[in-house]
Amino acid sequence: MKALLCKALGGPEDLVIEDLPDPVPGPGEVLVRVTVAALNFFDTLIIAGRYQVKPDLPFSPGAEAAGIVEALGPGVEGFRIGERVIAHLGYGACRERVVVGVGGLSRVPDQVSDEQAAGLTVTYGTSLHALQDRAGLRPGETLAVLGASGGVGLAAVELGHAMGARVIACASSADKLEAAKAHGADLILDYGTENLREGLRRLGGEKGIDVVYDPVGGDFSEPALRSLNWKGRFLVIGFASGPIPRIPLNLVLLKGIDVQGVHWGAFVKNEPEAHAANQARLLALVAEGRLTAKVHGVYPLARAAEALGILSRREAVGKVLLRP
Repeated sequence: MKALLCKALGGPEDLVIEDLPDPVPGPGEVLVRVTVAALNFFDTLIIAGRYQVKPDLPFSPGAEAAGIVEALGPGVEGFRIGERVIAHLGYGACRERVVVGVGGLSRVPDQVSDEQAAGLTVTYGTSLHALQDRAGLRPGETLAVLGASGGVGLAAVELGHAMGARVIACASSADKLEAAKAHGADLILDYGTENLREGLRRLGGEKGIDVVYDPVGGDFSEPALRSLNWKGRFLVIGFASGPIPRIPLNLVLLKGIDVQGVHWGAFVKNEPEAHAANQARLLALVAEGRLTAKVHGVYPLARAAEALGILSRREAVGKVLLRP
């Protein structure tokens, strides 16, 4: 089988494609033929050795994929050969075949395409966990989403809309905001041309913002946190801009704000049943047409460097996929 490999830490241009033996599933494992693998921003970090997960070399990037079950290991029940599934691996998905434990698999409904399914787990899983399990977002509340056109940001916009919230999409360009508006944003804020704090104060109105979803960090976090109303919730998703912000705790005290960390990977590990329920809900929402799971583009393995470059430059609007 062909596999995209990181054999030395570096940039996307340092990845290579090589032929490897097909893997064999062990007890409790399933062999999946990958039809589409999904990339995430953290793949640009993991291949450079700048992510908290540091696999042994060589390894394949890609945390998630859609595919078809080809073989079952000893003791596997609940799946059959030929079924379409989502595979969540953490890393290693960018190859023609993968072996996955049954706990990392979800069955794909007929109404959901491979392209939609492939990128559903990480970004939409993170956003659903954040909005539903951590913030307890309620219908009628106001949700501000920073980085609203990226993978997790666009997922948060769509899910916030599906959950009945009033969604303010915040991004750095008009094109990105148009994509967010097309996927459920009620209001848009271009923080490339307008001060974020002033814009959120204007759009939040008298009540202000109930929930801030922040995958960006850096200089944007504090002004977004200042926009929150009494007992607002600030969701720490990540730091795509680079710097980790230092939040003045007096702001948290004065408004009774909850600052909530969202570590989706730890949630999956510690609460597998809750994760499975969330995954089922996401697939149902896509099957019902209430989520689009927007795809930015699908690229062959040979163009992996180009695909990862789109993510590293933050040009993606939706998911970036590779087709082995």
